[in-house]
Amino acid sequence: MNIKTLYRKRIIPSECIHLKDDIIVEQNEECLITKWETLNPKTEFSHGSSCYFLQEGIKVSKMYRQDGSLLRFYCDIVEFETDETDGSLTVTDLLADVIVYPDGRMEVVDLDELAEAMERDLITKKQMSSCLRSLNHLLSVIYRGNFNRLLSCLDRLGL
Repeated sequence: MNIKTLYRKRIIPSECIHLKDDIIVEQNEECLITKWETLNPKTEFSHGSSCYFLQEGIKVSKMYRQDGSLLRFYCDIVEFETDETDGSLTVTDLLADVIVYPDGRMEVVDLDELAEAMERDLITKKQMSSCLRSLNHLLSVIYRGNFNRLLSCLDRLGL
């Protein structure tokens, strides 16, 4: 499928945003690569690039400061829904995230939001299961020292 339009859907808070300014750099059956500016001005970072791993339920983003220096890698656990009729991809953030810093430190974050979403019936059992499996896969990749595999698509394009 040729993706022309991207949407980011969040569960907490509930919203769906058209990522109209994101630039699709490359796409194939395995991944979609974008570059972007922040939606709302941030002091910590201003722009970045993302690789959506369509079979793995993972989005890996490189976040850059205003001066162009790398701040961190932000890994979202996500669910993808494509619409063949209009060529859109809706990416639902399943809340669990992993932050990897350039010095190798790592944090798993927002599991409290995931628990809240489950308690409030904001996510389905299938979404919860998918989230945990994708999170486990991502952590296994990182723990085995293979995180560079996920970054290689962005690095290859100089993003």
